[in-house]
Amino acid sequence: MKTLFILNDPPYGTERGYNALRLSHALLKNDKETEVTVFLMADSVVAARKGQKTPDGYYNMERMLKRVIVGKGTVLLCGTCMDARGMTDEDVMDGARRSTMDELAAATAEADKVLVF
Repeated sequence: MKTLFILNDPPYGTERGYNALRLSHALLKNDKETEVTVFLMADSVVAARKGQKTPDGYYNMERMLKRVIVGKGTVLLCGTCMDARGMTDEDVMDGARRSTMDELAAATAEADKVLVF
């Protein structure tokens, strides 16, 4: 099954992104055939900024996205949203990459399930 997660909220301050990634981890862990794509839009693109430092005991979105990548998932960032926030490709964590609305449209058409957070 192909599952597409579309995240919009900032990485910290709400728990929507956190919960989306928890669910993506569970899907990847429970079914090795599952394909997961996480598409970060709007303020959520900041979740893929490399070098995040969070307080001890607090979740870290960069590490959570890394778990998606290690689990053979894909992490894509809206390029327009990156530009609007002053993010460059060099700011993005390893394994994640800049993407486009055309690529999101294709991923949406191919997905069996689309979950928006």
